Amino acid sequence: MNEYNECDVVVIGGGASGLSAALVLARARRRVAVVDAGRPRNAPAGHMQGFLGADGLPPAELLAAGRAEVAGYGGQLISGTVTGITPCPAPAGAVRRRFVVTLDDGPALRTRRVLVTTGLRDDIPDIPGVRERWGRDLLHCPYCHGYEVRDRPLGVLGGTPEAVAHAHLVRQWSDDVVFFANGAVLAADQRERLAARSIGIIDAPVARLVVEDDHLSGVELTSGEIVPRSAVFVRPRFVPNDDLLTSLGCTTHDSGWVVVDATGRTSVDGIWAAGNAVNPRAQVITAAGEGSAAAIAINNSLVDEDVSIAVTGFRLGLPV
Repeated sequence: MNEYNECDVVVIGGGASGLSAALVLARARRRVAVVDAGRPRNAPAGHMQGFLGADGLPPAELLAAGRAEVAGYGGQLISGTVTGITPCPAPAGAVRRRFVVTLDDGPALRTRRVLVTTGLRDDIPDIPGVRERWGRDLLHCPYCHGYEVRDRPLGVLGGTPEAVAHAHLVRQWSDDVVFFANGAVLAADQRERLAARSIGIIDAPVARLVVEDDHLSGVELTSGEIVPRSAVFVRPRFVPNDDLLTSLGCTTHDSGWVVVDATGRTSVDGIWAAGNAVNPRAQVITAAGEGSAAAIAINNSLVDEDVSIAVTGFRLGLPV
């Protein structure tokens, strides 16, 4: 039998949310395993901003420190991809069902609770240069990256319903902002609001991002004109990595995102979720906090179960 087989909690996803949860649970002396596929959403970013005490730290360094802390308290770290979560009958004396977590490689994990922190995928425009510059000078979050490109010539790519609002937000960091409608039709009131804040409007479709010496230098239009810009923001469509949750039958909002309460509890007993898998707007520090809150709730639920099992054994005269 592998040491990973029997767990109190399996955490699926080893980002800030999952590792924060694992740290709390390991310190609570729970048998916790973190399964991580090694594909963090913020991998392209050189630095992480807005995380108190770690502002400017490369994301990879934060995760490495988190893994070391979890392992230092006895938490298990498993590299792999979870392929399924299967409810199974609870053993004698237990008051809740257990789960079997299967991996693409390695033994299955039997666990009392599951926390899913698998994040989301950014669906970004299919424009040459966008994917290559993603997380570098093609950016999505002004709160994460705005200060680093402050007072520079900035652009905002249109194409999503929130793009105009994104341009107004980016305007806070620079007086030189151009909104690239990329062929989309703007309403009269949208144009007025952009003009009132001195945000330039370019209606022509975008052909590509121009890169020189490994730095974004402009946006080329289909007409061949190049508009100089040193960074461009885009509001991607957020796609949750929630197949494991929906396959269990977790309730979803009308928007399609899985419903959780304030502690991350889903509609399926024993299953929690936190971070970008259920909250598209969670930054790294937010995700870490959600993971911590979920871990405390999970441990409390395990304590309740431990008490029920102990009372049953006590009444039957079983040894402690």
